[in-house]
Amino acid sequence: MPNTRISDRTRDLKAKLFRSQVRVWDKLSQKEKGQVLSFAEGYLDFLNRCRTERMVVRHFVERASKAGFHDVDNRRRPSSKLFRVMRGKALAVAVIGKKPITQGFRLIASHIDCPRLDLKPNPLYEDMGLALLKTQYYGGVKKYQWVSRPLALCGTISRGDGSVVDVEMGLKPDEPVFTIPDLLPHLARKQMEQKASEFIPGESLNLIVGSTPYSSEETDERVKLKVLELLQRKYNITEEDFISAEIQVIPAEPARDAGMDRGLIAGYGQDDRACAYACFTALLDTVNSEHTAIAIFFDKEEIGSEGNTSAQSRFLEMFLADLMENTGTEPSSGNLQKAFFCGRALSADVAAAIDPTYADVYEKRNDAKLGYGIALKKYTGRGGKSQASEANAEYTGWVRRLLNSKGVVWQAAVLGKVDEGGGGTVAKYLANMGMETIDCGPPILGMHSPLEVSSKDDIWMCHRAFKAFFGS
Repeated sequence: MPNTRISDRTRDLKAKLFRSQVRVWDKLSQKEKGQVLSFAEGYLDFLNRCRTERMVVRHFVERASKAGFHDVDNRRRPSSKLFRVMRGKALAVAVIGKKPITQGFRLIASHIDCPRLDLKPNPLYEDMGLALLKTQYYGGVKKYQWVSRPLALCGTISRGDGSVVDVEMGLKPDEPVFTIPDLLPHLARKQMEQKASEFIPGESLNLIVGSTPYSSEETDERVKLKVLELLQRKYNITEEDFISAEIQVIPAEPARDAGMDRGLIAGYGQDDRACAYACFTALLDTVNSEHTAIAIFFDKEEIGSEGNTSAQSRFLEMFLADLMENTGTEPSSGNLQKAFFCGRALSADVAAAIDPTYADVYEKRNDAKLGYGIALKKYTGRGGKSQASEANAEYTGWVRRLLNSKGVVWQAAVLGKVDEGGGGTVAKYLANMGMETIDCGPPILGMHSPLEVSSKDDIWMCHRAFKAFFGS
């Protein structure tokens, strides 16, 4: 009998003091499970509609406009719902809160660019009877993952007369795709002896785009000429127009359900469009918030946030000034600085989920797992937290209490074993402005690959977490 009482007491103490991870699915009611699946359908549609950052911006602007949001440059009177587009590749959207912006705001920042291949300025050439396009990889990719798979072309071209045309080839089922052939194994002895980072050189990522020669035999480079003729007919462009173009080579396959139970989503671009979608939909659901809620979608994160549409640009500062003017507050440097230092932010970026096949590079006590909710990352960086932004204890505690109070399933996470590698997010740029900032996002497998894998219930928890944050 005494042993039983001790066992019960020990069990109660463990229940009180220990933290145990729980699966999202085990915490959901039947109704909530239906909401997970419904939300996943919308997310899948978004992934397949929005393959580039420009597509994401256009899609979000269209939805925001239908929901009553106004462009800050076109509004006729003060509005509680505003957005601003930055050069077609970044976007900020806000719902004005009850309190003055100088008393703080709620900001969620994600990025909408993804690892890919870009066309070089002079990409088109002919060799051995084939027309090819020269590419340069963008962001951190494993180059061998981009060969021997169906690829598509998406982007924007500024033509010689100043007009702009959007390009999209290879995404529809009835359209031809493109590919970068790998070397056949029969002749790959030397290739197979090289390191994975070297056996597909960057200069070998050449996309085959044509093989039929132009009908006239009176000229050379007939296959290249045929391709240019087809492009001229379809888009009214010439070879020189490639110089003022942004054409991306992306996977042609659509995102779709994965697993026999359809619990996962496999598709390109989930880093970081999973967070972008969850954030945007959460903002649309935000009403009567105490603080102004801001969702900002940056470009260029995958190459270090360089450039005028990135987190290092003045875009956020400009948009905050817009919001102040809209609410009758002078956007002075002092007011802007006060708002930033009172602001609270989430750096929304995906986490690396533990892959059981490569478990030796992960730290199982501290890395994220699929199906266990949104991952809170107190810090990122490399080795000794190099290039990291680290949230302080007080802010981490505030976020933890918020999520717990709203029934959001979450997990704490880092990025693998300390000496294995690492990575960064836009958190440090937000923190440099004075905001309280912490990283968070859903875990995914195969990050930066052409086919990333997420869990539907984690994406839903991400949406719920962002909605709770906007309403705090």
